[in-house]
Amino acid sequence: MPTIRILFFSLLRDATGTAEIDWTLTTPTTASQLFATLAEKYPALAPWRHSHLIAINQEYARPDTPIPHGAEVAIMPPVQGG
Repeated sequence: MPTIRILFFSLLRDATGTAEIDWTLTTPTTASQLFATLAEKYPALAPWRHSHLIAINQEYARPDTPIPHGAEVAIMPPVQGG
């Protein structure tokens, strides 16, 4: 099964307790579907459901952007410090 690498930044790293994970995609998935699934596994992500940014392969993605196999997905809060 195809996998992707997910990177968590800033407060979302704190919410998940990890900086990155490998994730297996079992069906075609969009950015918003991925976040919803991750929020089920990591309930502390739920408050960020409507206020996070996702980048796929280092390009910001829309909620309906499909995630390709082997992608690197970065999930971050909307404002980051330097």
